[in-house]
Amino acid sequence: MKSPFSLFLALRYLKPKRTFVSVITLISIIGVMLGITVLILVISVMTGFDIELRKKVLGFDPHILVRSEVGNIQDWQEVIGSIQGTAEIRAAAPFVQGPAIVEGPPIQGTENQRERLAPIIRGIDPEMEKQVTHVDQFIRNSKGKKIPLDLSGDSAVIGSDLARMLRVRVGEKVTIYSPGNVGNVLEALKKAEDDPKELEHIKTLVLPKELTVTGIFESGRYIYDAQFILVPLSIAQELYELDADDALHGISVRTADANRAAPIRDAMLANVPEGISASTWEETNRSFFEAIAMERNVMFFLLMFIIIVAAFGIMNTLITVTVQKTREIGIMKALGASTSQIVWVFLGQGMIVGFFGNAAGLALGMTLVEYRNEFKDWLANRLGIEVFPADVYQFSRIPAEVVPHDVAIICVSAFFICSLAALIPAYFAARLDPVKALRQE
Repeated sequence: MKSPFSLFLALRYLKPKRTFVSVITLISIIGVMLGITVLILVISVMTGFDIELRKKVLGFDPHILVRSEVGNIQDWQEVIGSIQGTAEIRAAAPFVQGPAIVEGPPIQGTENQRERLAPIIRGIDPEMEKQVTHVDQFIRNSKGKKIPLDLSGDSAVIGSDLARMLRVRVGEKVTIYSPGNVGNVLEALKKAEDDPKELEHIKTLVLPKELTVTGIFESGRYIYDAQFILVPLSIAQELYELDADDALHGISVRTADANRAAPIRDAMLANVPEGISASTWEETNRSFFEAIAMERNVMFFLLMFIIIVAAFGIMNTLITVTVQKTREIGIMKALGASTSQIVWVFLGQGMIVGFFGNAAGLALGMTLVEYRNEFKDWLANRLGIEVFPADVYQFSRIPAEVVPHDVAIICVSAFFICSLAALIPAYFAARLDPVKALRQE
């Protein structure tokens, strides 16, 4: 009979009335609800943000990046054969990558004025690259319409932000000056001091490569879209003076499971020649993903303080109730109510507040996660508030992923905090001396 008695009184004390205590109780429930709602919404959005960024990284980056520990990869066809002979490796593709000076077309209204930048050129074999990354899915024309990847002849595909900075459109030409032969240029300049005929040789060394832009890629990550130009593998090898059949800067590798890239990498290194090193996509982007994880954890603990503030409201409510109900507590103890029964009366109030706050917060939080983009659009259209600008976060819609484990931790933690806040005033209420309590009245 202990539980029904304690529960009966707990519900009776929480029964809505036009009193100050009832208002505080309602505010406490709302506080718990808002805390859980915000936590569920923020953690779900940050989890979705992390997942979408990983998808974008894996769309442009390979699962494993293979390079030589000293210089270039020699006999790259043999190395690729060794890599593909490793279990759980699905494909491999060669690449040449490095900095270059790129000059855009003449600025409209001028004759010789051009934009010049120093991005990174990446020479690839289109057919082999398609088997390793999803770069072909990012190709657009100047109007944003998806087009096939075309790197035939003297062509190039340029990042969307880089295209804007160079003021270049599909069909126009860019000029690329590679620093791959800087050493030869400097050596020729020294010789030209003694032999003027060397000047003609220098002109051939610094002769630029003019390429036609056949597409614009938009990966969704600014670091790629503002810094990369894709060119045919043969042109990149020519710019860096590499033997077309013998030398590369690196090899991109796709595995059967991106989450197992590390153990697959270790097995692969046992098959390739000495002097070859490899790094996984997680290692390459470690600092980026660690920053997101840290922000997510910090946000969790900061937002948990909303629930702690609500717990103080519960404690304040119960302290007020114990003061108002001193005489009733004295009567109950005089009639034989045990200490545990009195504790459960007030502890039950806190647990009930925590339960309803959890239920309301869970419902509201899941609703906001489901309709987050509609709410974002409403704020933008009605109030002019941009809570998730696409030009900053590179997402047209707010990503979100509800993880049941995270939601369970939030709800259980909130319920525990509310119960703990109720336990303190409940304990002191149970320790009241019935004689003193009745005498006080």
